[in-house]
Amino acid sequence: MISTLPKWAGGILESLVGQRAEVIGTTYLSPHLKKVRFQSDLSKMNFQIGYASVIRVNEIEYRNYTIAYHDMQLGIVDIIFHIHNNGPGSSYADALSVGDHLYISSPRGHKVYNPKFQHQLLFGDETSLGLACSLLPTLKKNNHSFQFYLELDDSNQEVPELLGLENCSIFPKNGSFANAEWIDDLPIFHHENWLHASYTLVGNVTSVQAFRKALKRNGVNRITTQGYWLKGKKGL
Repeated sequence: MISTLPKWAGGILESLVGQRAEVIGTTYLSPHLKKVRFQSDLSKMNFQIGYASVIRVNEIEYRNYTIAYHDMQLGIVDIIFHIHNNGPGSSYADALSVGDHLYISSPRGHKVYNPKFQHQLLFGDETSLGLACSLLPTLKKNNHSFQFYLELDDSNQEVPELLGLENCSIFPKNGSFANAEWIDDLPIFHHENWLHASYTLVGNVTSVQAFRKALKRNGVNRITTQGYWLKGKKGL
């Protein structure tokens, strides 16, 4: 995973694997969540659910952003940015405006969707909303039973509805997912079908680890995890 590169190396990397893109639209979903629409030639890009693109956020630093939506014919890509503090990624995203140009890498990563499982649950937070948007059309098309468990700040709890997400359970960031007894009492653990579901856990490393332990305790085996961020750590 790329986090920092010397300036000269970044320029070479962009020329080799980056695709020039233009910002054609921006929308603040809340004061801390911004959806940006880019337009570019997508013909050489490989899009899979859960894949992320690398964006250079200053002269030497890079961040990974999950693709929320793409249209190959129109050359459109949407990314949902979590603007959470004064970090380089947040500052860069906050400043993006229509007409700006940048390089976006072809998406890459690990596939998180397995069509073999009828029941599917995605757990995450603000940084996971792009993945939820990418996953939703496929879950509906293939007639899955699905749920989104989202741990969100108070100011962002209306955003899933704005994005058209369905079957969402919204949880406040009050430390609940650090409480083993509280997690074990979630409704999914009282229904046999959900004990045999496919779980994708992404976002806050601490919450992901706690939820994974609870799933294991309750006999769940199909679990995919990826930590997007950890408090106090840059460039995860």
